[in-house]
Amino acid sequence: MMEQVVFLDAVHPVLFERLVAHGMSCRWENQLSRDAILEGSLSNVHGIVLRSRLTLDLPMLQAMPELRWIARSGAGLENIDTAAAADSGIQVINSPEGNAASVGEHVIGQLLMLLHKLHQADRHVRIGGWDREAHRGSELGHQTVGIIGYGNMGRAFAQRLVGFDCRVLAHDIAKRGFNGEYGVEEVGMDAIFTHCDVVSIHVPLTEITEQMVRTDWIHKFKKPIILINSSRGAVVDTLSVAEGLTSSHLRGAILDVLEYEKKSLEGLAARPNALSALTRDDRVVLSPHVAGWSQESYFKLSNILADKILGAAKALKN
Repeated sequence: MMEQVVFLDAVHPVLFERLVAHGMSCRWENQLSRDAILEGSLSNVHGIVLRSRLTLDLPMLQAMPELRWIARSGAGLENIDTAAAADSGIQVINSPEGNAASVGEHVIGQLLMLLHKLHQADRHVRIGGWDREAHRGSELGHQTVGIIGYGNMGRAFAQRLVGFDCRVLAHDIAKRGFNGEYGVEEVGMDAIFTHCDVVSIHVPLTEITEQMVRTDWIHKFKKPIILINSSRGAVVDTLSVAEGLTSSHLRGAILDVLEYEKKSLEGLAARPNALSALTRDDRVVLSPHVAGWSQESYFKLSNILADKILGAAKALKN
């Protein structure tokens, strides 16, 4: 019987094309609702492809009794009940390798923008100014950079820091044995709190990491830091960031993600006062969850998923 695959979100068409070429029956259902799925509209589906539009919890998985695999375009799996999927024998596949390079470059770009006051200088010259001293920057090479989470994204960031000759410390709660890679020093959190000038967060959203960055966490640092978050918005409490900038425990913040994002990650659900304060502060650089959203990563995310799905299918046949 031909394998039935449904695409619940827009992804690069290379994935659709490669699965069809392999003999799978694929269709787009980008607007299909949760209610429709719960009512059985996908009861005969063997594989689904999605991003963040829908949450696949236990009731959703039970409504798809023939489901064999879930392919998540991207890194985060917080919208999938992975434990329930495992209990049902459903394979969960993602593609964090696909946008790691984009995240690494984006974070480097925003960090250089903040250190060298590029966003301020550009606005200043556009309105007729030429104050050189007010826009004197700081060199990345003189910073100690901390990376929290040394998976695909953290590793890509570390790789791109090599040419700047800065000291790089990295901590991962689970991963070990990467000391020396790209000049990285594998350390515990005490070293991060003691030595870092810049700290970049690259962790998944879990019960442990949700709201990890709060005022008490920020106050553990021995010197004011630049905080970077390109992982998930809910990892960082925005009010604590605003308070940290006011108290000078933070000397800057770079946020590609915000805790106020909708579950689909497409837009903000709210714009509270804490966010308004950040938008008025030149020590803050913001972007709309696009660190991993390059032209190249759009293709790679889907192409890597195709490799993994077809590789798993081949392994089952063997």
